[in-house]
Amino acid sequence: MKMKNSKLITKKDLMSTFWRSFTMEWAWNYERQSNLGYSFSMIPALKKIYKGDTAKLSSALKRHLEFFNITPWLSTFPLGISIAMEEQNKLNEDFDEDSINNVKIALMGPMSGIGDSFFWGTLRVIATGIGTSLALQGNILGPILFLLIFNIPAIIARYYGLFIGYNIGASFIDKVQKTGLMDKLTYGASVLGLGVVGAMVATMVTINMPMKIGSGADASSIQKIFDGIVPGILPLLFTLFIFWLDKKGWKAQYILLLIAAIGILGAWTGLLS
Repeated sequence: MKMKNSKLITKKDLMSTFWRSFTMEWAWNYERQSNLGYSFSMIPALKKIYKGDTAKLSSALKRHLEFFNITPWLSTFPLGISIAMEEQNKLNEDFDEDSINNVKIALMGPMSGIGDSFFWGTLRVIATGIGTSLALQGNILGPILFLLIFNIPAIIARYYGLFIGYNIGASFIDKVQKTGLMDKLTYGASVLGLGVVGAMVATMVTINMPMKIGSGADASSIQKIFDGIVPGILPLLFTLFIFWLDKKGWKAQYILLLIAAIGILGAWTGLLS
């Protein structure tokens, strides 16, 4: 396939995305987490790319309203890649639109792992240690240094991540399209994304059923019985149940209320702990 290399996006458009990226956490929600902030950040670029094509613009906006979550200070890296891919989607009629979200999903886990470890686990601890030690001595530099030590690297990462993501995305997409690797990349990204979702179920959904069946030394908890069938099967079944409710059209707030009710009822009866 012959690639078109014309650039539709300028530095001004990318800067608009940069400033909007600060809303990534402000618009966080339980249903799709950072999707609103991500879509809002993409609007300036999408309007420029799909200028005059309302149907394509609408489709692109809906595409970026899918579930997304990442360490906020690294959110601009996938934003830059998404902009580059949307640009190629506009310039090349046979571009695979599904690959745009597949790449986003594939980046969530690895980027969040790096971002959470560095910003939350390391930089914040260092900034807090320095800031509080000075603040306890009554030094006004305490809170000021805390804000500077944490936010300067965070803003630098946010700024350069956008331009690096866009430049890497544009050149990388060009190469994989020419070599025919896009289909393999899309498939690999889909597999990785599903793996990330599966790992989230196993590590973030916890269900414990302590009630025992039998008596004396032969008594076994319901939890142990289920884990003997397949480890972690209860969180998996509960996740599939929630997924089924979502497919049935249940609103997120009603699902959350149902989860809370199940938890309260389970704790009260002793079925869950």
